[in-house]
This record gives sequence, structure tokens and C-alpha cells, in this order.
Amino acid sequence: MQLARAVGLGWARRAGERVPLGLVLGACGVLLVVTMTLGVGVGPVALSPAQVWHVIAGQITGRPDDTVTGTIVWQIRVPRVLLAALVGAALTTAGAVVQVLVRNALADPFLLGVSSGASVGATAVLLLGTFASLGVWAISAGSILGALAAMAAVFAVSRSGHGLAPTQLILCGVVLSALFESVTSFLIFRGNPQATQSVLFWLLGSFGLASWDQLPIPALALAAAMIYLMAQGGTLNALAMGGEPAASMGVDVRRLRRNLFLVTSLMAGVAVAVSGVIGFVGLVVPHIVRLMVGSDHRRVLPAGVLFGASFMVLGDLLARTIVAPQEMPIGVITAFIGAPTLIVLIRRRPYLYGATQ
Repeated sequence: MQLARAVGLGWARRAGERVPLGLVLGACGVLLVVTMTLGVGVGPVALSPAQVWHVIAGQITGRPDDTVTGTIVWQIRVPRVLLAALVGAALTTAGAVVQVLVRNALADPFLLGVSSGASVGATAVLLLGTFASLGVWAISAGSILGALAAMAAVFAVSRSGHGLAPTQLILCGVVLSALFESVTSFLIFRGNPQATQSVLFWLLGSFGLASWDQLPIPALALAAAMIYLMAQGGTLNALAMGGEPAASMGVDVRRLRRNLFLVTSLMAGVAVAVSGVIGFVGLVVPHIVRLMVGSDHRRVLPAGVLFGASFMVLGDLLARTIVAPQEMPIGVITAFIGAPTLIVLIRRRPYLYGATQ
């Protein structure tokens, strides 16, 4: 039975790798356009796809729609959908890279405590005014520093004399994540009581406060990360086989791991800064993408950006509509999807990602 599963997985990977990348990206692009159109059109005021694209086309061509419909589409819903897409793409990319970095299929920024560390930094900014002199960059700075500190702590605690032990890394990440969450709770308790409710809702993940001003930072962070990661696609494939095999192929493993450490912390920190803590996206979506396109990261990364963006836009749409007119934190939606998937990954872990074997 185990051999059959392993052979089946190998066939699925080879089949995915035989599918032309352009076809996969085209299909994912169409899916993203459809989900984004639904995300903009669905709401208390229902809008048809024709109305949505009429407003967007008017803005692009310099003929803005000043009606109520135009305001709803361009000022409220489009920024929210774009922000959800950026965060979904960033978390998916970060998750795929972290799984290679630590060679563990169950790793992602949420499970390793990186997101919780970022939330400590962001909460300190929101409640205590830390980095207030940085203005609109304050929350992003706090989140990124918190993510860097969290990942450094997890790596330091879990490192053994023979390098990183995957199982120990996950356990240390879970424990330190609980520690970071307790620090966040302490900051909330000691902070401004008037801001407590909004911070608690933000910690569960939400795009309810999305605006055009929030888009440049995550967009720039994602673009910079993708440029670097796509250039390192071949070395990521080598690192997935292990540090020693990668070094034998001429890869500077220590430098590569340091750079990946910084890139994943940057993406996780920026994502937390604009959306709060959203778990399981970086764990679940990379595995779905690998089943579609194979394990080559030159294919996984671009497909993951598009599919992860669609996944998050759809999740935000569910969060807005399931309990309408109220809004459910999106972290609840991703947890409902991710927790059962995590159980499946734990049971079938050796067959879902060759690097864990």
C-alpha cells in the first residue's frame, strides 16, 4: 500500500510537470479574474460583472464613475479584493519557501510562530505607539521586526549539533508561537482599552479596513521577493534535496538559507501588518499547487502566486457573506479549511513532500 501511494504521488508529480506552464498560469489567471470579479460584485449591494468592469474600465481610461456604484466598486471593494489577493500570494509564497528552507512539509509561517511574532510587533505599534515616527510604515516595520525575531528564535532553539531537526523545529515553532501569542495578549491587556476590540478582530485576520494606501507596501514586498525567488528557482530545487546535496552542486547553502530567512520574514511580516494573522494558507495552498504543477519551484512559485491570490479572495468572500450582514474574521475560514488538511498531511506526510523523507 505504501509503495502504491509513493508510486501514485510520483506519477502525479510527473504528470503535473508535463502540463505546459503557460497553460497552468493561464487557467490560474482566469480563476483569479473570476474570483476577483465575484469579490467585487458580491455584497450588500449586488453588482453584475458588467457593472464591475464598467467602473474599472472607466477608472483606467480616465473617465471615473462618480455614482454610488462607482464609489462602492473603486473606493471600497476593489482595494479590499486586491489586498486579499496580495496577502494570499505572499503567504503562499512564504509557505512554499519555508517548507524548502526547513525541509518539512508541515512548515509554514503560521506553524513556525513567524506570524505570531509579527503580530507581537504590530500589536506593539497599534497599542503602545512603537515606531510612531515612521507614520504609515510603522505597523509594517513592527511586523517585519517581529517576524525576523520570531524566526531567529525558532531556528536558534531547534538547532541541534547536526543542523535543523525537522520534527524538533515544528515542535519549537508551536511552543514559541504560544509564547508570542501570550506576549500579544499581555500587550492587549496593558494597552489602550478602547483599541482592544479592533486589535482582537485584527488578530483573527480581516481585510475590512483595506484602502488604496495599504496596497503599495505588500505589492512591492511581493514583487521584490518573487524577482529574487524566481532567479533562485534552480537552487531552491537543490536545497529541497538537502543541504549536503545542494552544496555538492555548488550552492552556497548558508548564504541561500540566510536570504530565504529574510525573504520569508519580509513577506510574513508585511502580510500580518495589513491583514492580521491568517493561518494555514501557507501550509495548504503550496501542496495543492505542487499536485497541479509538480515540485519544480520554477513552476510552483508563479502558479502559487495566482492560485494563492484566488484562494484568499474566495476566503474573504466567504467571510463577508456567511454571516452577513456581519463579517467573520477570515482566519476562521482558513482554519476551517486548513485544520482538516493539516490532519491529512500529518497522516500522509511521507507521500506529500519528498523532502520530509
